[in-house]
Amino acid sequence: MGEQPVHTYRALCSWSGSTAGGYRDYDRGHRGSAPPAEPELALSSDPAFLGDPARLNPEQLVVLAAASCQLLSFLAVAARARLDVRDYRDDATALMPEAERPIRISEIVLRPRITLVAGPTEERVQHLVDVAHRECFIANSLATPVRVEPLIAFVEAG
Repeated sequence: MGEQPVHTYRALCSWSGSTAGGYRDYDRGHRGSAPPAEPELALSSDPAFLGDPARLNPEQLVVLAAASCQLLSFLAVAARARLDVRDYRDDATALMPEAERPIRISEIVLRPRITLVAGPTEERVQHLVDVAHRECFIANSLATPVRVEPLIAFVEAG
């Protein structure tokens, strides 16, 4: 039996400016990219920590990574099971209570609205959501609990 591949992911993060003015005065804006993907992201800290609300922050990226991974895992599981998924939209949230120390994201809740062609039972789809969650690389990598609360709908084929 051959060796299993090890996947490597690279990210570049850069900032320049000055912190000489103290904590309140330095610019939180920075850039991030993940070669070979082309887009460079304009990033900042959460506005609660003096960041720019027009830019993505690391906490949002963590939630987005969990949501994206669950979506891709579910689509793979559904395709292998020959289910016809027509739409998947997640409104995910993360909680980060400042009262807890150390400050951390304490919970991520994914709330995908999944629309499929009628045929499978809701219980079958829920089972596949659970399988996808167990197979989600990001959820498996996080110390924070990730909960999935799907809303499942069916449409007629056509």
